[in-house]
Amino acid sequence: MLALKGVTKKFGGLIAVNNVSFNIKEGSITGLIGPNGSGKTTLFNLISGLHPLSAGTIKYNEINLSTKKSHEIAMVGIMRTFQIVRPFNDITALDNVIVGAIQKYKSSSEAKEQAIKAMEMLDIIQYKNIKPKNLPLPIKKKLEIARIISTNPKMVLLDETMAGLNPQETEKIIYIIEKINKRGVTVLLVEHKMKCIMKLSHNVIVLNNGSIIAHGFPEEIVNDPEVIRAYLGEDYNNNVKSY
Repeated sequence: MLALKGVTKKFGGLIAVNNVSFNIKEGSITGLIGPNGSGKTTLFNLISGLHPLSAGTIKYNEINLSTKKSHEIAMVGIMRTFQIVRPFNDITALDNVIVGAIQKYKSSSEAKEQAIKAMEMLDIIQYKNIKPKNLPLPIKKKLEIARIISTNPKMVLLDETMAGLNPQETEKIIYIIEKINKRGVTVLLVEHKMKCIMKLSHNVIVLNNGSIIAHGFPEEIVNDPEVIRAYLGEDYNNNVKSY
C-alpha cells in the first residue's frame, strides 16, 4: 500500500532521514520506534507532504507522492496527527472535527454528519459544544483522531497519540486504534510506550540516527541486540515477558 525507497531528508548539513526504504501492507498496523531525534516525526512529515524529500520516492498504491503537497496527499486518503495536539481553540469541538470532514465532504450538512459519527465512535460526542481549550489532554487526543477519522481515510499516521496519558487513558486509545484498524484503515504508529507497540503492531520499524536498524515482528525486534543497545536498554529484555 505504501512504499518508501531511498527516502532521504537533509536540513543543511544534517541528514535527518537517511536512505530509508520499507513497504507497508494494506490493513496492517506498523509501529515506528527509535530514540528521540532518530527521524520518526521527520519521516511522518515526508510521507504527509509537510516537508519535501531530498532524495528517494514515496508511493501510495502506485501513486507517486514525492512531489505532492500535503492537501493532495490528504485527498488520496492519508491523514496524520501531530505529536503536539493542534486544535482550533476558539471554535467548538464539533466544529474542529467538521474542519477535517470538509476536506472530503464538501456539503456542510454531510461534513457535520460525518463529524458527529467520528465523535460518537471515539465516545466524545458529549463534548461537541465545548471549546478544546477547556478540554483535558486525553479528550484533545481523541478529538484529533476524530478529526482525521471524519475524512474516512484509508491510512492514518499517528504521532505519539498516547504520550502524556495515564494507563487507563492509554488503554482507551489502544482500543480506538484497534477499532479503526478493524474498519480496514492502515495504521503507521509512532510511539515510545513499548507495551502499546507490542500489543498493537503487526510489524515494527526501528530508526536510529535517521536510518533503519531493524524491521520485523515485535517479538523479533525486542530481542534484537542492536535495538536493545540503541533504544530499549540492556534491562529491557529481562522484563519483556511483562509486555
